[in-house]
Amino acid sequence: MTLTDLNELNADEAYSWFNQCCVSSRWCKLMLEGMPFDTVDSLISLAQQSWQQCAVVDYLEAFEGHPMIGDVDSLRAKYASTKTLASNEQQGAAQADEATLVELSALNHQYLAKHGFIFIICATGLSAQTMLTALKQRYANDTPSEISLAAIEQLKITLLRLNKGLSQ
Repeated sequence: MTLTDLNELNADEAYSWFNQCCVSSRWCKLMLEGMPFDTVDSLISLAQQSWQQCAVVDYLEAFEGHPMIGDVDSLRAKYASTKTLASNEQQGAAQADEATLVELSALNHQYLAKHGFIFIICATGLSAQTMLTALKQRYANDTPSEISLAAIEQLKITLLRLNKGLSQ
């Protein structure tokens, strides 16, 4: 999709496209309000500004759009609507050994039970071991700190998806 193609989408189509990048409905609505975009840089800038206008409830909604890292069934189910833009995001987990995946899955479930949402990390280019190390380090954090860290990671993911979507 080109920037011109994006600008020519109707509101429903544009919302759907933005929703593939981030499932926060507030963020998608803010992006729609900013259309049309003069440049890709203006789109990226608005994406960042819009994310900063979101509240914790919007962050949590966005986190719901992600599969649990290393959980193959979760990957299939949750990536169904975002598979084009989200492809290869967890490639490192797909190449991991069984022991690492088992540990990653177990700690992910503990993290979810503790914080109320799944562990969010921009996994692109990261090995499963790197993700596991980050998960171990972040597990001890309090929930408000984790929401803040996960929101930063969510923005990274969103920006990657926006750029990937515009380069197709």
